[in-house]
Amino acid sequence: MEITASLVKELREKTGLGMMECKKALTETSGDLAKAVDHLRKRGALKAEGKSDRITSEGVISSYIHMGGKVGVLLEINCETDFVARSEDFTSLVKDVAMHITAAKPTYVKREDVPQDYLDKEKEIILAQSGDDLNNKPENIREKILTGRIDKIYNQVCLLEQPFVKNPDITVNDLVKEKIAKLGENITIKRFTRYVLGE
Repeated sequence: MEITASLVKELREKTGLGMMECKKALTETSGDLAKAVDHLRKRGALKAEGKSDRITSEGVISSYIHMGGKVGVLLEINCETDFVARSEDFTSLVKDVAMHITAAKPTYVKREDVPQDYLDKEKEIILAQSGDDLNNKPENIREKILTGRIDKIYNQVCLLEQPFVKNPDITVNDLVKEKIAKLGENITIKRFTRYVLGE
């Protein structure tokens, strides 16, 4: 069965999980929505959603240096307890996220961090590049196309929405949710700075 965008969207709305994770679950369950929800529950992904409002006041600030000191990342990831912050799973998550930032060059952690003036400028560029092709379409179609193109921008600049460099089938957000489900605590990526020698 073909996994359509509307089916993925429906599963996303039901579960609140990322697009890639929903698509993967639907693929593994041959497009059966109910089975996909069960599959996600068995994997613990939905369990992670229930922890998202819990306070994360522990964690670590970590650094990662790459290419003989030419690129570096300073990163803060938070969890609920010091015990989890010192665990091997949490440490490996921190290292993976820092390495991802080094390679994928995100600008923001999540879409809520993206300034409105940046989005307005991108919309202006999209409209200018599209010319009459986009402007001649009905308003509702034009809005859908514009929303789709803005989503692609979020996928490029937002850390949580980028495909994870070590496994492009999942996003960084999916990776974090897997760790939340495994460790039983909420985990949030607070902030990061990426340094490049000479920039």
